[in-house]
Amino acid sequence: MPDSRDLELLIHGHVPIITIETHEENRALELITNASRKKFLPTFKWTVTDGLQRLDLSLDPQRHVSDPQDGLKHIKSSALQGIYILLDFNPYLKDPVNIRLLKEIAMIFDGNKGKIILLSHLLNLPDNLQSMSCNFSLNLPSAKVLEKIIRDEAQKWQASENQRVRTDRETLDRLIQNLSGLTHRDSKRLIRNAIIDDGAITESDLPDVMQAKYKLLNRDDVLSFEFETAHFSELAGMKKLKNWLKQRQSIFTQDTETKLDVPKGILLLGVQGCGKSLAAKTVAGIWGVPLLRLDFGRLYDKYVGETEKNLRQALHTAEVMSPCVLWIDELEKGIASGNDDQGTSKRLLGTLLTWMAEKSARVFIVATANQIDALPPELIRKGRLDEIFFVDLPDTLNRSQIFKIHFDKREINYSEIDFNRVAEASKGFSGSEIEQAVVSAIYSCRATDAQINTEIILQEINNTRPLSVVMAEQIQNLRAWANERTVPVD
Repeated sequence: MPDSRDLELLIHGHVPIITIETHEENRALELITNASRKKFLPTFKWTVTDGLQRLDLSLDPQRHVSDPQDGLKHIKSSALQGIYILLDFNPYLKDPVNIRLLKEIAMIFDGNKGKIILLSHLLNLPDNLQSMSCNFSLNLPSAKVLEKIIRDEAQKWQASENQRVRTDRETLDRLIQNLSGLTHRDSKRLIRNAIIDDGAITESDLPDVMQAKYKLLNRDDVLSFEFETAHFSELAGMKKLKNWLKQRQSIFTQDTETKLDVPKGILLLGVQGCGKSLAAKTVAGIWGVPLLRLDFGRLYDKYVGETEKNLRQALHTAEVMSPCVLWIDELEKGIASGNDDQGTSKRLLGTLLTWMAEKSARVFIVATANQIDALPPELIRKGRLDEIFFVDLPDTLNRSQIFKIHFDKREINYSEIDFNRVAEASKGFSGSEIEQAVVSAIYSCRATDAQINTEIILQEINNTRPLSVVMAEQIQNLRAWANERTVPVD
């Protein structure tokens, strides 16, 4: 139902106080004045700077009632039943006199045409006013409305520059999808930014729109964002994981009706340093969608209930950014079973499970973990997630490729290196341990002004005790558990 119709019903109803919590003040004021005009109701706006002003007759403000109590007393004593919009009144709701005045006005207006509308970006209504109030939320623009906003902004630019805005249908549809979940005001701002640079809406504008959208939504900084993940799909290895993802790509990325279940997510279990993070980025890279990383360490708050609130906000942000990949890193650290955190981890688990069961947005979860025994069984069972993949220590071929990747990344000439020898010598090394061997070898060469070669790499390998040796028993137990219960990525 359109915003205007919803608001008309509330104004026509018998609840005396209406609360509107939004950052779009001008749009809310326009909706209120249009709705009250249809009912032929006098409409007033109060601010602490200008006092009380009648909007439907465009009269000058009454500045002598700019004090909150004076304004409320004036409304109470007035015989004129109408719409009274109080802007940014939230700070004054802590004063018991103001609360009492609002209650008395509400009792006068109850059952009549008079209405108090509290409009602010944040509202905390006292308990004794809750039963006399109702909340109105502005709808976010639909795809149809977003397309109209884009065309309106394009026409404005065209009128000022005497040029047509260039785009194509596919890019336009993707821009509309990327703007989904934003307010009218924020959508207009991002559309203008996309057009004003070169008078065109092109593929190159989309990453900037997504990054700006993320910054607008993630004001609490509980998620980190990475859009440019395409290059991860080209990395070597992980053939089974890539094939699994490609089979499901069209169902997840295309916003069309289908009888097939939309992919929910995967758990990546594995030895530390073997590429679970890389695998998470590979998912987003293959599907070509944004990657959001959720770090449980950022969620925790000393106040009871705030941690769960932070998680709900993070999950909401992911829904609005959909389709996307939500990477939950080191899952066991956030919701491992235990009784030493006053039940916070259990409440987090409950919040996460409820969201996983009820979510309809295309948010694909990639959870990573090092300790399977620390995870609650209700989270990792089939149905919650689609599959459990195991990221093992790299084999000889992959170790050789990892060496080359890290030399290429640092633009180091490796013509003097026998990769078969270094790959064999580094058996049991994780990807991160191979990277550190490369880094150490480069520093050794810089210190002696020598060109990197096989012997230097072998020396660094021999000086390293990999995790597979230091924690051999734990890793062997993990690999044994995963052997019959998980799918290898390679």
